[in-house]
Amino acid sequence: MAAKKFEGNEGEVIIAKAKDFWERNGKTFTIAATVIILAVGGWFGYQNFIKKPKESKAVDAMFKAEEYYRMDSINKALNGDGLYSGFLRIIDKYGGTQAAKLANFYAGSCYLKLGDNEKAIKHLKKFKTDSKIIQARAYKLLGDAHAEMKKNEDAFDYYKKAARHFEDDETNSAEYLFTAAYFAARVLNNKSEAIELFEELKTKYPRTTQGLDADKYLAQLGVYHTEE
Repeated sequence: MAAKKFEGNEGEVIIAKAKDFWERNGKTFTIAATVIILAVGGWFGYQNFIKKPKESKAVDAMFKAEEYYRMDSINKALNGDGLYSGFLRIIDKYGGTQAAKLANFYAGSCYLKLGDNEKAIKHLKKFKTDSKIIQARAYKLLGDAHAEMKKNEDAFDYYKKAARHFEDDETNSAEYLFTAAYFAARVLNNKSEAIELFEELKTKYPRTTQGLDADKYLAQLGVYHTEE
């Protein structure tokens, strides 16, 4: 009986402590729970009522700008035509969307074609994507823009970065690697780098046009490979 009495008293003590704890901290917990609920609700509302509709509108706006880009109507692609937005307006109006990020890629490419290399670099540096093939292309364009500005070491670094970003894409990676090797040989006059890159090209992409031509350029650099 004593044992049962002790257990009962112990239970009352635990309940009393719990009540005391809740009286002292219940308000804090309630506020915290409310904040969490509001945050989750706010996030859900933002995703479904702001972000998704904004993304959808941005994608719709991109359609005409991309069409002008494919038509090589660069000024209309950049600035719009008075009725449809261009890439610059999409970047400004729909910032934070995936479409606006892609618009930076297009804008950089447009400025490169217009010879405005500083603006090309500005927009291409803002562009980031999980699509390796497009990101590699952005690095190649950054290389071109820096090369036009005679920032040769920066250009060379971007060409190598483009070549090695998505090596499974043989066609484009071989092109970018060849560009880096040729640039090292003809612009930087860096024979050792050029040889290393042409050897890499020959090894990695032997079936591509650039890979098949690698021996010709290596021979010009004094490196000869004989058939076994």
